[in-house]
Amino acid sequence: MATQAHCLSYVGCNFLRQRLVLSTLSGRPVKIRKIRARDDNPGLRDFEASFIRLLDKITNGSRIEINQTGTTLYYQPGLLYGGFVEHDCSVLRSIGYYLESLLCLAPFMKHPLKIVLRGVTNDQVDPSVDVLKATALPLLKQFGIDGEAFELKIVRRGMPPGGGGEVVFSCPVRKVLKPIQLTDPGKIKRIRGMAYSVRVSPQMANRIVDSARSILNKFIPDVYIYTDHMKGVNSGKSPGFGLSLVAETTNGTFLSAELASNPQGQGTAVLPEDLGRNCAKLLLEEIYRGGCVDSTNQSLALLLMTLGQQDVSKVLLGPLSPYTIEFLRHLKSFFQIMFKIETKPCGEELKGGDKVLMTCVGIGFSNLSKTLK
Repeated sequence: MATQAHCLSYVGCNFLRQRLVLSTLSGRPVKIRKIRARDDNPGLRDFEASFIRLLDKITNGSRIEINQTGTTLYYQPGLLYGGFVEHDCSVLRSIGYYLESLLCLAPFMKHPLKIVLRGVTNDQVDPSVDVLKATALPLLKQFGIDGEAFELKIVRRGMPPGGGGEVVFSCPVRKVLKPIQLTDPGKIKRIRGMAYSVRVSPQMANRIVDSARSILNKFIPDVYIYTDHMKGVNSGKSPGFGLSLVAETTNGTFLSAELASNPQGQGTAVLPEDLGRNCAKLLLEEIYRGGCVDSTNQSLALLLMTLGQQDVSKVLLGPLSPYTIEFLRHLKSFFQIMFKIETKPCGEELKGGDKVLMTCVGIGFSNLSKTLK
């Protein structure tokens, strides 16, 4: 019964991934009660159950207990094991939902992780595989996670509701992380994008590119948007199209925005021209918010800073998203770490919205499961 003493208890289904990921890294068990207890369909959803199965695959010795209705979950984390894993993700959420958490856990495995994920690659809810590839991987490299084995490859695309996509993610392991000082985002030097279309006319992607460029070319000449039209078995099971844009700065900061068409049979049809224009405006909005890390990866940056060596790390962020604010609370409960938060109003140097400078001293987290050679 000694383990029950430091078990953290939560209520409700919100931020389930955050809690399970931090529990796995800190080794503290969690108990989550009343998961959608008042719902017509109570308990864990399909995609959450799939996420828990994924955690079970990449760890060794985890203990997971779920009651009959699925409204209470007890999770006692095991050691992060890694190795080669295959996982079929639920088509209710995109692969990005699972990948965001894997990016947090992968560097601390015992064996380098190589994982094949199948499901939806691009949807309207979670960050797509394209955006994570363009923004999260360079961010991890800042912390010293790099090497030939570090890649994210899209084998097939899959749009909701059918899915059918496939990606391969491989990541080397690290004993410790480097502290970072990301305080100057730099100026935007180029914009790259990927307009994709599956099971619709390839012309759709070209129409998206033209409309997005009509806005972006007013600001910067170096805009290049690739088109990706997958055919046959590589195009998944459902039709759809979308666009992801990434702006790169002179100091190696990546800011992203993306949009995808409505799933087949849901909502009104979206014109590719509207989608391209709206996505370009979203990118401009993200650039206005600014910072050295875009809003999708704020929590990833803060987590890696927390786990860094016992040295000061600083990062300049745009306005904190509600998800990040909750994440800071969780970091305090799992790792007893507090960030120093200074607001930087947009003055002469910083254009755009108000920024936040986050400072912390890492806890000196060391990869215990990695064997010393």
